[in-house]
Amino acid sequence: MWPWRFRFLNHEADLESAMVWTDSKCDKLWLYNLHYFDDLNAVEAEKRTHWHRELIERWIEENEAGRGVGWEPYPSSLRIVNWTKWVLAGNLLPGSASQSLAVQTRWLSKRLEHHLPGNHLFANAKALVFAGLLFEGGEAEQWFSLGLKLLGRELPEQVLPDGGNFELSPMYHHVVLEDVMDVINVVRVYGQMEPPEWAKATERMLDWAIAMVHPDGDISFFNDAALGVAPTLSELCAYAVRLGIRVPKFVDDRPVVLLPHSGYVRLQRDHVVAFFDVGKVGPDYLPGHAHADTLSVEVSVGTQRVLVNSGTSIYGTGAERQRQRGTAAHSTIRIDREDSSEVWAGFRVARRAYVHDVEIDPAGAAVSAWHDGYLRLCGKPKHGRTVCLRRRELEIRDSITSKHNHLIEGTWHLHPAVEVVDMESSETSCRVLLRILDRGVERSLVMTIEGADHVAVEAGTYHPEFGLSQSTHCVAFRYHGDLPVSLVSTLAF
Repeated sequence: MWPWRFRFLNHEADLESAMVWTDSKCDKLWLYNLHYFDDLNAVEAEKRTHWHRELIERWIEENEAGRGVGWEPYPSSLRIVNWTKWVLAGNLLPGSASQSLAVQTRWLSKRLEHHLPGNHLFANAKALVFAGLLFEGGEAEQWFSLGLKLLGRELPEQVLPDGGNFELSPMYHHVVLEDVMDVINVVRVYGQMEPPEWAKATERMLDWAIAMVHPDGDISFFNDAALGVAPTLSELCAYAVRLGIRVPKFVDDRPVVLLPHSGYVRLQRDHVVAFFDVGKVGPDYLPGHAHADTLSVEVSVGTQRVLVNSGTSIYGTGAERQRQRGTAAHSTIRIDREDSSEVWAGFRVARRAYVHDVEIDPAGAAVSAWHDGYLRLCGKPKHGRTVCLRRRELEIRDSITSKHNHLIEGTWHLHPAVEVVDMESSETSCRVLLRILDRGVERSLVMTIEGADHVAVEAGTYHPEFGLSQSTHCVAFRYHGDLPVSLVSTLAF
């Protein structure tokens, strides 16, 4: 890769001219990454020091102060932190870069994203702390003080009592967890002691992260979530060890682990792990990263994911973004081809589903709940789901009640590594034969669906990373008739 060619989010482009910094033909998230300067602190960054200096000088020369994507508060925040980390690693900012960094921080301090709280405002506060410590003088002290004030306000708001980040995205949970450890780290570098609640919040967030990863070590795909954006769990745990923060042991061996404030359940037995979403789509005032995925389920057998939500490969306001946020892109039930929550405009949610009556049977490794997202439809249909993990099978029972007939559609999205071997149908049920490789060992699985009018194996897509869509299969089932109805899906191992 030559010096001015960049690859972010599985897309490459050349920085041949200053126009590329704001090129409207590039996705905005890709442009954000261009302005972050993450490579300054990447693996073996010291081998690219000369090029990093040139890149910093180009950015200053080609990005007029206060104009363009790079001066928006969020990429400014990440760039301020990355330039500061680079200095703390022993590098000298070239030319007028110190003055530019101060100007960027002054600009940011007047444009904090109070209208976009959550991870954006947290990143703003982090940048103020970093720059406030790097520089000296009264203005720097004001930045530091403002950053600390924001963190003190946002940390208890954004970190729920069960340790989850309040935006309810495993990906952003990892992002904010790294942010918390970064501010602990930089405060200590400058000989100060962080507030005790920072380390306590880190421990709770690590507990949550451990509970919400699949056996393959990566995040589950609820709401906006993709790999390759945030640090992995192993990287976060290693960071915590370096900071002397307690790293909890792997999730305990209870068959059911409920994260009550974020609304996720982990079921586990032997070599099978299932995740069940029984929470809100996000904070009522900040559902921007929400998907219409209420009561969706993900399942791993051994280290291989089997049932998945389809992930996130794109932001923006286009049709594909809308589709990926919709209910049909998740392993759950859709009624009358409506989404369980009305997602729209890329990062908006209108009427949204709320979950009720979460009941847990720890002895039987079973969880049940229902949601009200479809009560807006004629006949006020309710979707209830019970997930039960037994020793040899996972049973998922969907119960739909209403005063009228409705079209009920369910989808089990399969991971691309799952091979569909065969399908057998009878008058009362349909069996789909599946095969996976788990650490080199072949396993046969049988999915049985009862109560549906129609079952089919269909083509699907899986989006494990931004800019990446993979072909896969899904098992789709449908019922149209009198209600109530009970549709039972069983995955035998």
